Order: sequence, then structure tokens, then C-alpha cells
Amino acid sequence: MSNPSLVDARLAELGLELPAVAAPVAAYVPAVVTGSWVHTSGQLPFVGGELPATGKVSSSGAPGTVSPEAAHELAARAALNAVAAVKDAVGDLDRVVRIVKVVGFVASAPDFTGQPAVINGASELLGRIFGDAGVHARSAVGVAVLPLDSPVEVELVAEFR
Repeated sequence: MSNPSLVDARLAELGLELPAVAAPVAAYVPAVVTGSWVHTSGQLPFVGGELPATGKVSSSGAPGTVSPEAAHELAARAALNAVAAVKDAVGDLDRVVRIVKVVGFVASAPDFTGQPAVINGASELLGRIFGDAGVHARSAVGVAVLPLDSPVEVELVAEFR
């Protein structure tokens, strides 16, 4: 029996378990390896194959909207799903040298401008998992709608050895 990787041990310490990689909802694959890079497709915040919330992110508290705080947690979940796709592609998360780039999409109500704070959920989680190797460049983009009416979607690029 092999010892768990350092990153797997860190996940356990954080009380996190990598989910199974979500099946694509269209014509793509969850991650592609080219050279020493792995690019994930956009990952939704699935939990057990279901979206825990749907709708636009808004600070208004209007019915059918998702709060920025809830969306922050959903962004972390989407990032965890992206990490699962990276592990599936490279086999061992200890091979990850750096999370290079994160792109986060936030389905935003017209007056919502807090996309960076929402996507901080993903960035903060990657920092907790990978330490300094989790520090990355990032874009946080507001969009009108996301697949399956998800409030957030996260994709990342990781370098590995």
C-alpha cells in the first residue's frame, strides 16, 4: 500500500475529499494535457452530480438569486472539481508545480459587480490546498448566464512535472 501524496494529505487535513470528475455536459473533455500543462474545462460546482444552487448572483436578496457569500462557497466547490480533473489527468497532485491561471465566471444580476470576491472562493481554496504553488493569475468575469443556470464556473491551468 502506497503512502498518500502530500497534497492528498493536505486535502484530508482540510476535511476535503476530491469528487469523481464530472461527466461533460457537451462535446468536450474535463482536462487536456499538453507538454507540462494541464488545462481544465470550466467546472461547475456539482456536489454528488447536482448543482446545490442555481440562478444569478446578486446582493439584493431577491427571490431566485444567489448571495455573494453562497456563490463564494460554490466557487470553492467548482475549484475543487477542477482539482479533481487535474488529478485525473496527471495521476498525482504532488506533480503540480503551480496553479498558473484561474478563470472564474459569475452569472451576475445586472447591477452585481462583486465578481472578484466571489471567485476568491476558488483562489483561497487553491491556496489552502497547494500553498505557494496555488498562487495564480486570475480573471473574474461577470456573465449573463452559465450552463444549467449555474451561478459560477471555474477553469484553471496548472503546470506539472
